[in-house]
Amino acid sequence: MAVAPLYKTQELKIYNSISGNKEIFTPITEGNIGMYVCGPTVYSNVHLGNCRTFISFDLIYRYLKHLGYKVRYVRNITDAGHLENDADEGEDKVSKKARIEQLEPMEIVQRYTLDFHNILTKFNNLPPSIEPTATGHIIEQIEITKTIIDNGFAYEANGSVYFDVKKFNETNNYGKLSGRNLEDMIANTRELTAQSDKKNPQDFALWKKAEPEHIMRWPSPWSDGFPGWHLECTVMSTKYLGEQFDIHGGGMDLKFPHHECEIAQGEAACGKTPVNYWMHANMLTLDGKKMSKSTGNILSPAEIFNGESDKLNKDFAPTVARFFMLQAHYRSILDFSNDALEASEKGFYRLMDAIQSLDTLKTGKTTEGFDTEKWIRECYDAMNDDFNSPILIAKLFEAVKFINTVKENKAIVSTSDYRLIRETMHAFVFDVLGLVNVNEASSDISDKLSGAVELLINLRKEARANKDFATSDKIRDELQEIGIQLKDGREGTSFTLN
Repeated sequence: MAVAPLYKTQELKIYNSISGNKEIFTPITEGNIGMYVCGPTVYSNVHLGNCRTFISFDLIYRYLKHLGYKVRYVRNITDAGHLENDADEGEDKVSKKARIEQLEPMEIVQRYTLDFHNILTKFNNLPPSIEPTATGHIIEQIEITKTIIDNGFAYEANGSVYFDVKKFNETNNYGKLSGRNLEDMIANTRELTAQSDKKNPQDFALWKKAEPEHIMRWPSPWSDGFPGWHLECTVMSTKYLGEQFDIHGGGMDLKFPHHECEIAQGEAACGKTPVNYWMHANMLTLDGKKMSKSTGNILSPAEIFNGESDKLNKDFAPTVARFFMLQAHYRSILDFSNDALEASEKGFYRLMDAIQSLDTLKTGKTTEGFDTEKWIRECYDAMNDDFNSPILIAKLFEAVKFINTVKENKAIVSTSDYRLIRETMHAFVFDVLGLVNVNEASSDISDKLSGAVELLINLRKEARANKDFATSDKIRDELQEIGIQLKDGREGTSFTLN
């Protein structure tokens, strides 16, 4: 008899940015989810703040799959068409970097796409189902621009094509995602310069005519040029997920203008609101201040892994950094600091130590001091409440405490509860949170460490037998100082990593 998927019994609620409320999640097609997340612009090494966003959506992707949904996860690569600012001015970021480094733009794209994939692999992110590129969808971007013009929501001027925000707002609501009012935006905007081809300052480019020095360009009915930044996501999301799909995600900084423009383009081209649930991950700060290259308050993923930063005392494993990020809710601001990472590392190893202890845990006929079914229900309740990973982690540590109590022979777990706890811990720690057991990954070191600690435990035992309590206490205290806790029990002395 087939087992019903978990989503049949779990009521998932998602905070929808467009309504400002948590809503019960109902996919368009039962059992299937279309999810689009805005990917990186590959002109430099991936930013730590971007990593946090992609780790957040990896958690979401993993949990949806855990619930039994079939998920098509699309995350784009922006490899052209992203101007330096949101006013459709400046230079294409990829072209600019290519000119500085005297390389072909596609060499820049290849270099930083590989870096992006390498860093996310270290963080143990699952790859998306489809990872399309902007340059791979130029034809589709030209075609949707034609459609928007034909529908009366865009105009051509001097070889460029602009979305007519004022005209669109007559029949639609431009600003509904970000909560902005078009009249207020117009009132607070400077007059257009004489050189501008736009009718209004709020209008945005669907297609830009390329200046003679612009490297990346394609032929179109209007000019040799390149697509506007916002257009690629509308094209690729609808191509692979349909004119309406379930979830669209990205960083909080993309809400306006990028996602606002996506909604407008989708409604102007298809006559439908493209997305049912908008999700936005919040930003990172460093030592309580905004990350900024100009002030030097910056930290890269590579610096976390190798410890080569004056802001860190040591290096941290990628999975520890991931664990640290997941200890904050994806919609809350997260502050990076050396002390916070070190505290998170201690918690991570306590969690892994407890999971390893499960392999040798003794079971009894009944369970004392732990309500297993209630605990499992609360783990799901946490994730069903808008993917609340910090509450889930707190629940996992309730199980860690119980596991350690059983290990010390101060509590009993039944065989059936043991299986449920072990299965649930593995599912949430490895499948949903996506953590990696570093202890297992470096088992040789773990074996040698265990051997060394066991040797010290035996020396301590001999010292106590000889009533040399000074040496016995010294061994215990100095091990504790480096994060190794000795625990004396009826069946001898065991140790845990703190």
